[in-house]
Amino acid sequence: MTVTAAWPTGRSSRSAVLAQFGETRADLMQWALTTGDPLADAVVDEMHELGMSTARPLLVRGIRDGLDALDDSPPALAALLRQTETPPAYVDDELLDDLPLPWFSSPTPVHILSLSAGALVRVYESPSIAKVLSTTGRLVDRADKRLTETGTWLTQAMLPGNLRRGRPGYVATLDVRMLHAHMRRLALDRGYDSTADGVPINQVDLGRTWMDFTLTSFVAEEQFGFDLTGRELAGLYRYWWYVGHLLGIDARLVEGITGHDAARRIDDVLQTVTGPVSDDSARLAAATLDSISVLLRDLFGLPPRLSRPALDAITRRIHGPGMSQDLRIRPAPVADALLTPAVTGLRQARAWRRRSPERWRSTIDSTVAAERERTTAAAAPTAYQRGATGSTD
Repeated sequence: MTVTAAWPTGRSSRSAVLAQFGETRADLMQWALTTGDPLADAVVDEMHELGMSTARPLLVRGIRDGLDALDDSPPALAALLRQTETPPAYVDDELLDDLPLPWFSSPTPVHILSLSAGALVRVYESPSIAKVLSTTGRLVDRADKRLTETGTWLTQAMLPGNLRRGRPGYVATLDVRMLHAHMRRLALDRGYDSTADGVPINQVDLGRTWMDFTLTSFVAEEQFGFDLTGRELAGLYRYWWYVGHLLGIDARLVEGITGHDAARRIDDVLQTVTGPVSDDSARLAAATLDSISVLLRDLFGLPPRLSRPALDAITRRIHGPGMSQDLRIRPAPVADALLTPAVTGLRQARAWRRRSPERWRSTIDSTVAAERERTTAAAAPTAYQRGATGSTD
């Protein structure tokens, strides 16, 4: 893929980043804004050269069964698989099997809520991400399905042991990575302006999305009463280094982060070059919140007429009044007042479970078992599974 060498005109300015964060960060941001995922992008180019009927089966088999399963792998696919099948030195059995466990101490509805009102709303704050979805015709269409399928991928990636080669979380994460690469090419083919926003789904966008699935989501869940210890958070951040590696995110953007303060320092740089919120961002946020408001009735026991106001109140708590105003998320003072005792009750119940190691472990084990069963149930292929091979349906 051709990258834009010059600083994108719609992404702050190099001088602003230089003044705030120094030359090293400014250089990194210029590279990140003008770089997608060279390994995955090369595979997409190769697939178009070979023809999809030839390339798709090779990609599917290589991701699922490994490079060794391919008799004569095309060179770009071989390079991608060598990278994903060579874990960084920090990856060990503890990381793969134990570090994601604290994530399952919270019930699934909490993760869905932090994903929707937290992570995805902030992902969509990025005008370039919104433009990619708009350019490719996927802005608001199927927002509810996109939310559900993102949740499925997230759970697959977090299940203990699932990031080992060939396991469902590993396969799903590489599918998401390849979907991003196909979307880059499609966006450019349809007129995406890389001189303004940088390469579509560039390394800044990817790094910022990583922050939304970690920092934004973890802090959101703390606000709901589902906090984690410093040690648990450090383990989850470390686990997400490897998720980032499999997604094609440059290590300089994420590795070494073990807590919220370190994450915020990098996120501040990424946010500086993200650009102002667009109308498309607001439309995406509204579609996402509309699709998830029913969850509030189950989690907090709120009556239907208060579910969307409560979701607006939660979203405003997560993102603050300024960004919420930009996204046209309305104040909901009554719902916000009702949330406070509900969150207090959830926090007290969690503290009670944590006081007993047996009770705490039982909570985690039962959630893991339920999610394994749910994610292995037969279902139609997801958009990221289809999109990984270049399908645009």
